[in-house]
Amino acid sequence: MIVRSFKEIEGTDRHVKSASGTWESKRVVLAKERVGFSVHETILYAGTETSMWYANHIEAVVCVEGEAELTDDETGKKYTITPGTTYLLDGHERHTMRIKEDFRCICVFNPPVTGREDHDENGVYPLLTEPEEV
Repeated sequence: MIVRSFKEIEGTDRHVKSASGTWESKRVVLAKERVGFSVHETILYAGTETSMWYANHIEAVVCVEGEAELTDDETGKKYTITPGTTYLLDGHERHTMRIKEDFRCICVFNPPVTGREDHDENGVYPLLTEPEEV
């Protein structure tokens, strides 16, 4: 059993800040736990815009605080995301988040991330893996 708090992750290698400066993420469960998914608490900052494309992952997001506009970049459809709203990127959709108020969410990724990922120039997380245990 693993028990871990967001507080104890602060300032560790599990507390990742994006190179773009638009978000930070506390990676609670990672690929090295070998459970088939990863779980993060992510905060996107008010007044920022982040374009993403999880070409290698499926992501589910539950908003717990704040407000954002989610745009499906493939269709142009826009959604207002507020606390209690969940969205699932089950088709690897290119999307953009425009953050109206600091936006705190819980994210689940499959396959799991390692904790070293950041978005590349296309908004993609690379598909990194952990070495196999011997």
